Amino acid sequence: MDVIEGKALQVSDAIISCQLDGKGGMIPIAEDEVIECEQPCWLHLNYTHSKSAEWLQSTPQIPDAVRDALAGDSMRPRVSRLGDGFMIVLRSVNHNTDARRDQLVVMRVFINDKLIVSTRRRKVSAVDEVLTDLQNGNGPIDCGSWLVDVCDALTDHTSEFIEELHDKIIELEDALLDQQMPARGELGLLRKQLIVMRRYMAPQRDVYARLASEKLAWMDDSERRRMQEIADRLGRGLDDLDAGVARTAILADEVASAMAESMNRRTYTMSLMAMIFLPATFLTGLFGVNLGGIPGGGWEYGFTIFCLLLVALAVGVAGYLRKRHWL
Repeated sequence: MDVIEGKALQVSDAIISCQLDGKGGMIPIAEDEVIECEQPCWLHLNYTHSKSAEWLQSTPQIPDAVRDALAGDSMRPRVSRLGDGFMIVLRSVNHNTDARRDQLVVMRVFINDKLIVSTRRRKVSAVDEVLTDLQNGNGPIDCGSWLVDVCDALTDHTSEFIEELHDKIIELEDALLDQQMPARGELGLLRKQLIVMRRYMAPQRDVYARLASEKLAWMDDSERRRMQEIADRLGRGLDDLDAGVARTAILADEVASAMAESMNRRTYTMSLMAMIFLPATFLTGLFGVNLGGIPGGGWEYGFTIFCLLLVALAVGVAGYLRKRHWL
């Protein structure tokens, strides 16, 4: 039976360093322990920490081909098979308090039948959920179930976020029906979130489908079926994202149309006001010339009569416009 010395998996700044006990629990790895590889070991590292970065570059426990990928060079979801193991890059909804949900975090995993090495920079909630299950004794029992549980948790978080985006779209649609315009930038941010999720979740769905189709000794048929179900569930989420992008495009058109209609209404009102006062403007301009012979110039009631005439003229024009249903 293969063995690993505990000090080979000891990283002082590791986030998680344990061995799965095969019963849903975990056993912390001691430095002076000789580990029998009957059950897999799991190391979860922050690759920006100095000791973790040093371990990733120097340990003989992982292939040379995955060192740079685990150290943060890979961003887009993908999967590569390396013998009996995989190098996997996954994206997760951001649950950290200092960022938006659509600012996705990256999780990188090298996994085979004996060892799981996962790395990240920002916190990944799905990992915390799997760790909690292990601490409670109802977690994964081997590498295959670990991978399925992590992907399941990632997809749960993605589905919840897609539902939130869907609810926001419904709220905007209802508000628009009530003639309430969305706040400046709100619709643009929503469309950006939908597009970002669509961009990264489509290849992630392909990663799940690829994992479900691979024939590996440490993944049994039930785990492959679960992985395919996860891929299908994420595929339905992608359909919702596509529908959301189309619906927000319609919303954007409706907002633009409503704003154009409002502007046209204001322009129309100003045009009617100008038409009402156009005859009065003409007469005041005509009587304002500094020439002799202006009618009523020497009459004390001339200005009053002229003002009354202007009012009557404006009322008459307004009545005409109203009769023609222009006003």
